[in-house]
Parts: sequence; C-alpha cells; structure tokens
Amino acid sequence: YGLYDYLRNSIQQLELPHRKAALIVPAFETLHYRLTFPKSKAELLSMLDMGSLYTFRYHVWPKGHAPTDYAKWRTATVPYRVAWQPDFEPYVVVRRDCPKYDQRFVGFGWNKVSHIMELDAQEYELLVLPNAFMIHMPHAPSFDISKFRLSAGYRGCLQTLREEFHQDLSRRYGAAALKYLTAERSL
Repeated sequence: YGLYDYLRNSIQQLELPHRKAALIVPAFETLHYRLTFPKSKAELLSMLDMGSLYTFRYHVWPKGHAPTDYAKWRTATVPYRVAWQPDFEPYVVVRRDCPKYDQRFVGFGWNKVSHIMELDAQEYELLVLPNAFMIHMPHAPSFDISKFRLSAGYRGCLQTLREEFHQDLSRRYGAAALKYLTAERSL
C-alpha cells in the first residue's frame, strides 16, 4: 500500500532524474495463496518473524536477492547502497533511458541478472529503498521454467547466450567488465 507514492517521492528526493541509479524494491514471498497484505514495514517484519513471509527465494536461489542485505533493510531508515554480486536479480525502478533488457534472454533465465549486470557496468548506483517492499504470491510454474528444468538443450542454449553476453560486455566496457566473467568462472 502506498508504494507508488513512496516511489515518486523517493525519485524526487534522490534526484533520480539527474543521476544513474536503480532503486531496489526488496522482495518477499509467501507460500500461502491467501494473504492479508501488510500495510506497513512494521507489519511485514512481524509477518517475517512469525514465518508467514520469507525473503524472496531464500530457499531455492538465495544469490538472486541476498545482496539486498535484508538484515540491514530491517532497521534502515534511509536508502543504502549495495554492490553488484554474481546472479543478483532484484526488482528495480530505473529511468526510462536506462539500458533495455537484453532480448536474448526471453523465457526463463538470466533476464534480470543480465540487466543488473549491464546497469552495474554503466556505473549505476544500486540503492535499496528502506520502506519499499513487494510480495511474490505463489503460482503454477511457467512453461519456460519447466523447459529449463527438463531440457539440457535449453540449459545449453542459455549458457551459450550467457557467454555471448559476457563477450559483448567486454567489448562495450573493456577491462571493467572482466569482473563479471571472473565472477562467473568462480561459481
């Protein structure tokens, strides 16, 4: 509740129209199909402590949102900066003129990861908003995630696309983009 107004105010206060920044909206999830949506951060924290909410994908893909630093978010009162880490895929609010999602990554796999990587390569600040949150509701698996899980060919194609993306980043951003390739190889 009130997220739209909070985002609009944050955009103005942080002078987002005049700086390269991605505002991160921390993501949570529930395993229940029915949920009384929390009206405040305090209510969300209470639900988190009671176990009716969880940090997003903590049990299946913690790397995707761990850099958000949920422990810090719990007590944060002002936006804070986080650093890019491999496989980071937060939900963000950015200016319209930011890099577009890479069209190679349709379906399941690497769309948000590659986008955040490109933002980082362009030196966008990654700022976590202290009073914003979203809740992912359970739903049936997508057709594309099923293909990813069941098809070695799909996973192989995705790996090839990832390698091409890394090469493109290296060509566009030079030595600064090597950290992405190094991070990928160390996984």
